[in-house]
Amino acid sequence: MPQLSAGKKALRKDARRRAVNDVWRKKIREAKKAVREAIASNDAKKIAEVAVQAESIFDRAARRNIIHPNEAGRRKAGLRKLQIKAK
Repeated sequence: MPQLSAGKKALRKDARRRAVNDVWRKKIREAKKAVREAIASNDAKKIAEVAVQAESIFDRAARRNIIHPNEAGRRKAGLRKLQIKAK
């Protein structure tokens, strides 16, 4: 445990940030899972719909500095490759 008051405040702030980041990371995991399930169901309309939602989540997470913008781009490119392979 920190001894200085600034350290205690930093610990509290880090806990709040971690909670927010955990929520966003869960959204990212769920989006990826939804895309994989849509691809497994082989429904082109559902795949396209879910992929757009997942890309939006990746972009918003990158905008909030949850993930790096290049990581968001890589993930979106990977989704597009999966979409093309599923067709």
